[in-house]
Amino acid sequence: MAAITASMVAELRAKTDAPMMECKRALTEADGDMAKAEEVLRVKLGTKAGKAASRVTAEGVVASCIEGATGSMIEVNCETDFVTKNDSFLALAKAAAELIVKHNPADLAALGELSYSQDGFGPTLEEVRKGLIGKIGENMSFRRFKRFASGSRLAAYLHGTRIGVVVEFDGDEVAAKDVAMHVAAMKPVALTSADVPADLIARERSVATAKAAESGKPADIAAKMIEGSVQKYLKEVSLFNQPFVKNDKQTVEQMLKEKNTAVKSFTLYVVGEGIEKKVDDFAAEVAAQVAAAQQAG
Repeated sequence: MAAITASMVAELRAKTDAPMMECKRALTEADGDMAKAEEVLRVKLGTKAGKAASRVTAEGVVASCIEGATGSMIEVNCETDFVTKNDSFLALAKAAAELIVKHNPADLAALGELSYSQDGFGPTLEEVRKGLIGKIGENMSFRRFKRFASGSRLAAYLHGTRIGVVVEFDGDEVAAKDVAMHVAAMKPVALTSADVPADLIARERSVATAKAAESGKPADIAAKMIEGSVQKYLKEVSLFNQPFVKNDKQTVEQMLKEKNTAVKSFTLYVVGEGIEKKVDDFAAEVAAQVAAAQQAG
């Protein structure tokens, strides 16, 4: 049996908003496995347990650049929210997005080798990054980027600097920008139900199966409950099936048809998504310093 620590309970609570004791019970039942504990909570508490799953912990910005039919989006990370407002850091992110459009680097290493000078640093983007780390006194990194050049038209939406969306489309630009804003708000995982990744469907089916088992319903009714839950989930996470944020009386697909617009794809970046941020235990740190001081004395 894995030891369940207070920090593990706190981490699960931060992810799910579930009560502390429920988090501890779930971790115990899952033998310390964080992902399994989240599923246990979802079965016991419903979707409320997954409410904070989109909460992100790392800091940084998303930047985008569109020039004609070519565009880019990049996530640049840093350690604190303070640096996300630093003009030099923001200039670095903007420049990186522009360089991706102009030079089509193969990966992050190739991006770093591109020619660029800023704040007296250079002659490459990577050297500027290193220079700014020294100047600002905080680590920063290029995490991921995507370049768009399929021939379709492009629409981008940035919600502040933390959420970015690029939509590839044909048709009405206003409708496409509305879809980009919708994606930022509703965070679909795919265009259609058929495009939802199999692992996400399997996880949802697992949760639905556990709920049905707890209900004590007959097997045929339980099977219908499971299938109903999965189909509901598919509609909730597929863009075309979601109620349009500007008019929930119609789906996104219906709005696009009305505007004679076709969305080919969307890309959504949320700063820090999937990154675990170190949480410092201040009390433990102070205790360790006191103990060290006593030993030294």
